Amino acid sequence: MTARIDPLQRYGAADLERIEDRALYSGFFDLQLRRFRHRRFDGEWSEAVDREVHVRRDAVGVLLYDPDRDQVVLVEQVRAGALEDCTSPWKLEPVAGLVEPGETAAEVARREALEEAGCEIRELIELHTYYPSPGACSEQVTLFCGLIDSRGAGGVHGLEEEHEDILVHAIPFPEAWDRLMAGQLDNAMALIGFYWLSRERAALRVGA
Repeated sequence: MTARIDPLQRYGAADLERIEDRALYSGFFDLQLRRFRHRRFDGEWSEAVDREVHVRRDAVGVLLYDPDRDQVVLVEQVRAGALEDCTSPWKLEPVAGLVEPGETAAEVARREALEEAGCEIRELIELHTYYPSPGACSEQVTLFCGLIDSRGAGGVHGLEEEHEDILVHAIPFPEAWDRLMAGQLDNAMALIGFYWLSRERAALRVGA
């Protein structure tokens, strides 16, 4: 990871001591115990801190948008982390996937758009890279907007070997925005992507 120079942040990698990383569980995702010390804001060093961290590969999300038809394409599937959701564990989300070794984020975006939604991306716009939950998870997400032709988008997609059962929805932007405002699109990728798209939508439609 490239070091950043930020006048608001006094401390960096030199102010952290990694003492131990211990594997607690290894499966589809990994769980580690990480023991470390860090420089405190009073200038002194902390005691050893133990934290369990969900260790996983980085991910890519792509909000698919058709500027000609002013439609977004979202995917719906059951999510293990939302099984206790009192409304529904099936979530409407942008297309997303994990980065395989040797892949770039852009390659993942194009691959997942085909696998999950049957859509070919004609232009890819990188929005942000962010940590969804840095207090507990090592994953970074790179989010894109992918410009597509949404004609014919729909149906059930996904890889059988990955137990994917993904329903594709092509939704007019105003309806999707109303769903977002009503709390029905309740994941970080959707929120970040839609707020970006609401700002850039007019320019994208002019350039279509």
